[in-house]
Amino acid sequence: MIARFVLGCLTALTAFMVTMTPAAAADSIAGRWITEDRDAVVEIKQCGNVTCGTIARFLITPPDGADQRDIYNPETRLRTRRLLGLPILTNFREEEDLWRGQIYDPNTGRTYRSVIRRKSATTIEVRGCIGPFCQAQTWRRAR
Repeated sequence: MIARFVLGCLTALTAFMVTMTPAAAADSIAGRWITEDRDAVVEIKQCGNVTCGTIARFLITPPDGADQRDIYNPETRLRTRRLLGLPILTNFREEEDLWRGQIYDPNTGRTYRSVIRRKSATTIEVRGCIGPFCQAQTWRRAR
């Protein structure tokens, strides 16, 4: 009798977990997003067991043209990398309703702690933090 009860509880729990999985997947931040300054499109996707994002397209051509290099990078050997395709979101891991990782700003060559939170189907909030100070931007889904 107790074994049947435990088996019933486990079956109900399994069914509950299976029905909850699609809801979590629906909240993914994967896709193409237009930055708040409307100067680029960033493609966010799964990169192995973490989430990452790269500059997929320029909406405003950089000062040195579409072939702009990562000239502000503090590591001299990385200054020849092209900005187009450059990873700017790295090592993001999902934690309930947000993702934590690092964001690279190619305009300054600095990397910051970052948090991304899904606000709606068409917007995400991207925060970059140094110490206790954070700055947030709202990115909109690209069509």
